This record gives sequence, C-alpha cells and structure tokens, in this order.
Amino acid sequence: MYKKMYLRLFNAVTDVLAHIDEHNYGIAKEMLIEAQQACEEIYMEESQEEE
Repeated sequence: MYKKMYLRLFNAVTDVLAHIDEHNYGIAKEMLIEAQQACEEIYMEESQEEE
C-alpha cells in the first residue's frame, strides 16, 4: 500500500515542480490536492481489504 502511495505522490510532485517552474501555481496546487486525495483513497481501500 505504501509503495503505491509513494509512487503516486512522487510522480505528482515531479509534475508539480515543472508547473511551478512555469509559474502555473493554480495547476500545481490542484495537482497536489488530487495526489493527496488519491493517496487517501489508496489508504482507505487497502485498509478495508485488510479487515
């Protein structure tokens, strides 16, 4: 589970940094929020499967 979360977040951060370099702060913020939500979903799904 944590590997999935790490890879999702790492890829998002890489993309976000490119947008920050281009001064696309709004897009960067949205991408970070989406990555955070995706990781939360992964965590919730994996936690439910373990029960």
